[in-house]
Amino acid sequence: MKRLVVAAPASGSGKTTVATGLMAALRRAGDRVAPFKVGPDYIDPGYHSVATGRPGRNLDAVMVGEHRVPGLFAHGSRGCDIAVVEGVMGLFDGRVDTEGVGSTAHVAKLLSAPVLFVVDARGQSRSLAALLHGFRGYDPTVRLGGVVLNQVGSARHEQVLRQACAEVGLEVLGVLPRDDAFALPSRHLGLVTAAEHGAAAVEAVDAIADAVARHVDLDGIRALAAQAPALAVPPWDPAAEVEPVAGSPVVAVAGGAAFTFGYAEHVELLRAAGADVVVVDPLRDEALPAGTTGLVLPGGFPEQHAAELSANEPLRAAVTSLVRSGAPVHAECGGLLYLATSLDGAPMCGVVDADGAMTARLTLGYRDAVAPHDSVLVRAGARITGHEFHRTALSVPHGAKPAWRWRGHDQRPVAEGFVLGGVHASYLHTHPASEPGVVARFARACAAAAPRREATRPW
Repeated sequence: MKRLVVAAPASGSGKTTVATGLMAALRRAGDRVAPFKVGPDYIDPGYHSVATGRPGRNLDAVMVGEHRVPGLFAHGSRGCDIAVVEGVMGLFDGRVDTEGVGSTAHVAKLLSAPVLFVVDARGQSRSLAALLHGFRGYDPTVRLGGVVLNQVGSARHEQVLRQACAEVGLEVLGVLPRDDAFALPSRHLGLVTAAEHGAAAVEAVDAIADAVARHVDLDGIRALAAQAPALAVPPWDPAAEVEPVAGSPVVAVAGGAAFTFGYAEHVELLRAAGADVVVVDPLRDEALPAGTTGLVLPGGFPEQHAAELSANEPLRAAVTSLVRSGAPVHAECGGLLYLATSLDGAPMCGVVDADGAMTARLTLGYRDAVAPHDSVLVRAGARITGHEFHRTALSVPHGAKPAWRWRGHDQRPVAEGFVLGGVHASYLHTHPASEPGVVARFARACAAAAPRREATRPW
């Protein structure tokens, strides 16, 4: 598998522009491209999917463990010619208070993949040589294989920058001029999701692909990716991780523009566990799928669609009835907000006795959590590493039975989320591949609920 990792000295250097553009340009040229993103980001993979026509996947060594990263990569690369992995933040930036765990460099080493280094060249010339020398020498086991110069101001500027790269022996594989025409739109948590931006997202990716095709050496990119050695690891297999349940319980999974923060591996594990997975869009669908016995509500941006979600009263009523029947419900972040009493004043499902609202504060970071109570997902005492990523807050942060507990940065105990009957609702995003048993337990609960669900169905 030809593969490379797109990295940068820092956030804002143009990684997403270059990585997404490369994916789309290579696909146009006939390559089957496997797209990946380092870390827990949910937005960039949406654009990667637009660019490649394949599910955008995350490689998060913190959440899934470094031992699972190569297998997940091999799984997501099946049937492809080349893999492009977009990094996160700066090359060596990983989980705080660790030696770069989960960083782009960490994942590049796990995959034995060369690094394409994207540098925002504004405001520098020969100093670029020192920057490149420092990054290459900081950890020689991470191989910088080429450079893309971004935001280049003129032909003379390009000439000087090329000379700087030559001083340290790094090949320039692309030069992108200063041009805001293909910048993706931004919003309070980063980029607007591809699902929400619709046709404009496709147009943005096309514009980026045009720029990359004109200004980046695609043959050079392929040659660099081909230098990666064979990755002798079996692909991750969801069917090997879980035992299928009987009865093919129907599990509805929320999707559409409001609920885009999920992992492809979640649905794959549910199906491997015997579930009949059906996607439902709470912005448009007025009923749950026939025979629904379980519901997954992933994260997303429901706060951007609160009025429309609230206006869909039939589906809100159906969700509430499902919950009252005792059916298993797994809600994370945006899904938790949808189950709340209200969101920015708009009525929601009223399952969780709390009101959600936008705040000025971004809550962001990994959490090492423990389950204080049995639930449809885990037994009490289970431990998991998850990630928070939201600008909203609940008027009541947890119920009588919190979903999780952890220690904050100040070592004070934190309780968060709700376990209510068959509901497990929390702000914490988790990666199902890290603990497939969680999905298997949920599927068993859905299968067990099926007869009772049919007997008590209110519609």
